[in-house]
Amino acid sequence: MSTPAAPRRLFVTTALPYANAPFHIGHMMEYIQADIWVRFQRMRGHEVNFVCADDAHGAPIMIAAEKAGKSPQDFVAGIAATRPKYLQGFHIGFDHWHSTDAPENHDLAQDIYRGLRKEGLIGERTIQQFYDPVKGMFLPDRYIKGECPKCGAKDQYGDSCEVCGAVYAPTELKNPYSALSGATPELRSSAHHFFLLSSQRCLDFLQDWTSTPGRLQPEVLNKIREWFAPDEAGHVSLSDWDISRDAPYFGIRIPDTEDKYFYVWLDAPVGYLASLKGHFAKLGLDYDTYVADPAVEQIHFIGKDITYFHTLFWPAMLHFSGRKTPNHVFVHGFLQLSGEKMSKSRGTGLSPLRYLELGMNPEWLRYYLAAKLNGRVEDVDFNPDDFIARVNADLIGKYVNIASRAAGFLAKRFGGELSGDLGVEGRALLDGLRAPADAIAELYETREYGKALREIMALADRVNEYVDQHKPWELAKQDGMDAALHDVCSVCIEAFRLLTIYLKPVLPALATQVEAFLAVPPLHWGDSARALGKHRIGAYQHLMQRVDVKQIDALLAPPEPIIAPAPEPGGEAIAETISIDDFAKIDLRIAKIVAAERVEGSTKLLRLTLDVGEGRTRNVFSGIASAYAPEQLAGKLTVMVANLAPRKMKFGLSEGMVLAASHADEKTTPGLYVLEPWPGAVPGMRVR
Repeated sequence: MSTPAAPRRLFVTTALPYANAPFHIGHMMEYIQADIWVRFQRMRGHEVNFVCADDAHGAPIMIAAEKAGKSPQDFVAGIAATRPKYLQGFHIGFDHWHSTDAPENHDLAQDIYRGLRKEGLIGERTIQQFYDPVKGMFLPDRYIKGECPKCGAKDQYGDSCEVCGAVYAPTELKNPYSALSGATPELRSSAHHFFLLSSQRCLDFLQDWTSTPGRLQPEVLNKIREWFAPDEAGHVSLSDWDISRDAPYFGIRIPDTEDKYFYVWLDAPVGYLASLKGHFAKLGLDYDTYVADPAVEQIHFIGKDITYFHTLFWPAMLHFSGRKTPNHVFVHGFLQLSGEKMSKSRGTGLSPLRYLELGMNPEWLRYYLAAKLNGRVEDVDFNPDDFIARVNADLIGKYVNIASRAAGFLAKRFGGELSGDLGVEGRALLDGLRAPADAIAELYETREYGKALREIMALADRVNEYVDQHKPWELAKQDGMDAALHDVCSVCIEAFRLLTIYLKPVLPALATQVEAFLAVPPLHWGDSARALGKHRIGAYQHLMQRVDVKQIDALLAPPEPIIAPAPEPGGEAIAETISIDDFAKIDLRIAKIVAAERVEGSTKLLRLTLDVGEGRTRNVFSGIASAYAPEQLAGKLTVMVANLAPRKMKFGLSEGMVLAASHADEKTTPGLYVLEPWPGAVPGMRVR
């Protein structure tokens, strides 16, 4: 098997999630895609630093924090606190998670700006900017909406069109309005700082950088060619980039100014470097030497909607501030649900947290998404029926069952020890499984995960054909066939190990279980070239359950509408809705209060003797002494919960609960009222 002569040094990131909301399923797809690639590289023996951070700045966070009554820092901290349960839940192994509001990012963003200014690529000029007269602030691009100046699409943001992909200035929008107040914005003058991307130096550099073979995908290059297309006069030019925002703004202050801040998109990608720097600081490593090393490969995984920033602004910022530029920008498409764009407002989303709360195996999703992903910029479709079929047929039916069909025989008949002689057919099968290791590795390398998994499952089919041909369950019943049974089962386990190596980047938690079962160290890619030989395995435990269609139904069920109820006379909102089956579990019965007496040692309780029509009486302690004297209750009918579990109290055993009504705030609205049925009711009647 061929491997590189020296380990690669890889610095890998994913796009920074904006810290105004929890993760959505699109984040998970991107992180899983990157995590698979990183795990594969580590299995090959390469050094990887895999980092990310919260994109913590900008007007949306400032405005959301204001609405929540928090500082922007506290608001972001609350969002950041939710991250680990998602990342750990789906086995996404970032080495470090940072924030763009961290000191490292402030320092690096300002340093990069100074470098660009030193190169003469920062300009300052007064612009006409939209101002919201109702909110009393200049409007960020994303808070101005209107019609796209290129294609005419309505309700587009002030910086780019989601329909045609055009990038423009907010003042170019037609019929603009404030997304905050709905007011028609006013044009006011403001001095702004610009990155002079229109410079011929920038254009020459970017045309060269983007055309470097292998750096960008063909689809991305085609889009970039549109941006570099000459005008009618034959000139190619890019627009200067407005990198400043006026106070009030939550972000990083521009050096040598008092009321100007970096536009969030300037400091956000700098967060990649800041996160790495924070990571290295914890490890005591030299950040500056690492990022300057020509051998270090800088790789970004991003969605197609932010291609412009990562293939024009970001490399130009790095290059002209004296830094290395990315080696690769890997762009992916969006995740759809049954062919439609996911929409939280329409209830057509797929909640990753709900997925975990339902107890669904996170590696089902990792496998399914990997089976759909490739190295191109294509949207990925989540189809519920396909999800069930792929997981149950591939992972359980083809892969896991190989181990389950052989492990029991090895444990019971051969003490868990593998055979040293696997037979001619067995060796041929295993050689056939080892042969495509390099081809599968290349598919992982190029992010053609779907093709890789199809190849691996084709190998699993070969193993299952071998099992069906030799039928170990029949060999076990035949006299004198122990050696054949031993060989066949040993071949199955060795084949299972090889398949696990190939699947480990996608199924890291399952691979860890398999390593424990096989009693082997963590599996590396090169282990596929070596056989286990005579080796004793551990006890087999079932590795993965099948998907239950009920889990998928629950996952995709639209959320119950949250309706804030009007205040009730009783001082509290109506409880959440229950089903008729839930209500039927409560057995309410008419009860006669045979006797009532005070409880010595308690000012709140009365001891009630109740007849519920059972041929015996019950003893119930009720906290109604403040409202009723014992003589008021004797002989009365009431309603009780008859099937409540008995409760042992210091005064004796309480065998139910009498129902009474009260206001939620008893201090402002005192009063306690034991329920009393109409005349005609008798003890033992059920309340329905």
